[in-house]
Amino acid sequence: MARMVLLQLAAVLLVALAALLIGGVPSGISALLGGLCCAIPNALFAARLYVSVLKPGGANPVTFFIGEFVKIASTIALMIAVVSLYHDLNWVAFIAGIVVTLKSYFILLFRYLS
Repeated sequence: MARMVLLQLAAVLLVALAALLIGGVPSGISALLGGLCCAIPNALFAARLYVSVLKPGGANPVTFFIGEFVKIASTIALMIAVVSLYHDLNWVAFIAGIVVTLKSYFILLFRYLS
């Protein structure tokens, strides 16, 4: 889980750097914020699952589903906060940050399959 979180954070930084170089500072910040809107809830969810596995009873499926719901709700809340609070938002960079962060799972998946 830690690898996945680190991979997502690395993907966020790479897409933010690319957006910064291509579109300037507002694009870089937009891509960074878009990626963090997904990466932060995923990191918290992974930490919560790790803690629940260490409990004497092990992981509970209810904990997983509640955690997934909280992750999705917090992702949406963070996106709404960014859209309403950051006035120089570049939508293309913002969406690119989100998509690259969410699709970074495939990089690690293909690495393990080969």
